Amino acid sequence: PTNWVSKFGGPVWEYVPEFDEYYLHLFDPTQADLNWFNEDVQNEMCDILNFWINKGVRGFRFDVVNLISKPETWENDYEGDGRRFYTDGPRMHEYLKLMNSKAFGNGDFITVGEMSSTSIENCRKYSGEAEKELSMVFNFHHLKVDYKNKEKWTVMPFDFQELKQLFVKWQLGMQENKAWNALFWNCHDQPRSLSRFGDDKNYPKESGKMLATTIHMMQGTPYIYQGEEIGMTNAYFTDISQYRDVESMNYFEIMKSEGKTEEEIYQILADKSRDNARTPMQWNADINAGFSTATPWIGVNPNYTTVNVESALEDKESIFYHYQKLIQLRKTHKAISEGEYVPMLMEHDSVYAYRRVHDEEEILVLNNFYGKKTTVELEDVEGYEVLISNYPNKDIQKTMELDPYESIAYIRK
Repeated sequence: PTNWVSKFGGPVWEYVPEFDEYYLHLFDPTQADLNWFNEDVQNEMCDILNFWINKGVRGFRFDVVNLISKPETWENDYEGDGRRFYTDGPRMHEYLKLMNSKAFGNGDFITVGEMSSTSIENCRKYSGEAEKELSMVFNFHHLKVDYKNKEKWTVMPFDFQELKQLFVKWQLGMQENKAWNALFWNCHDQPRSLSRFGDDKNYPKESGKMLATTIHMMQGTPYIYQGEEIGMTNAYFTDISQYRDVESMNYFEIMKSEGKTEEEIYQILADKSRDNARTPMQWNADINAGFSTATPWIGVNPNYTTVNVESALEDKESIFYHYQKLIQLRKTHKAISEGEYVPMLMEHDSVYAYRRVHDEEEILVLNNFYGKKTTVELEDVEGYEVLISNYPNKDIQKTMELDPYESIAYIRK
């Protein structure tokens, strides 16, 4: 076997004594990798897709799909953890084109691929209009901007400039090649964006709405992960017994063996554990947040008494209603759903700004990513009016002061 490291820690190879052989698992030992070199595997996967298509399914999400194509030869990685040998492998586009041609490519389907440690060059093909592979792709580069030395199990404030540069790179890079981004902050594998990129203590509403506007006004298809729309936060667990995620529990032991103190480890887990996204949905202030009267498999976030769906629906200024407005605006304005993306204010140290343009319609978006006031200088401000804001509306000006986490979009027709 090679010396590759599993995504969840430990070796990627598992020995089976009765066969005197090893099998590959890039993730957990219970998740053996399939042998896509075998045509029977390829055909079976197409049969599975068609089974669900025949039942009326019209959308498919492919989990870490860009890892299915393995190398022709196996070699040790003395520079990294092995991913450079199996990510975006040599036959990836062939496999996606096969599934497209034999299954979902013959109708009105939505397909999205989760792409691990991918490249924009490959994603342009995975979701390129002319390539006949997938509708759109998730990439995770923007969710590694708080990785110290690019290592996940570390603590570091997010690098705003890197975040902004990545957004611009992927927006322009995909746009130029008629490819399509899946836009997101949150998923089952990531800590909560409100705790990660916003301020869940002092400015939960303002920063939650700002993060929503940032994503929903960009080019691509926005995805909303359960609880994001009501401002759910990280769980801030304080003991390993509260965790359920195999990755978190494995790395708790790995970090201990590396000499980190438990205080350091708990801070890292509080920031980075996938369990932050997996606590029960907070419906109301009743027992277990209204999720169940039985004991849930993982503990409920203690803030469920104030952060819940019932409270959000009662508050007309809640994050939830901001999401509703953003969804309606996307359905109403082609500048949002189809328009060109144009970056702005690239050198600003706290504001992410861009324009969306479609025919005569133009939308200008300003997002302050920090809990302090800041000023922006704009040039062409004639004819704009407020489209959506997370503060009381203010007229656009050539010199504008933005409040903490202020997010405002203007429209000109």
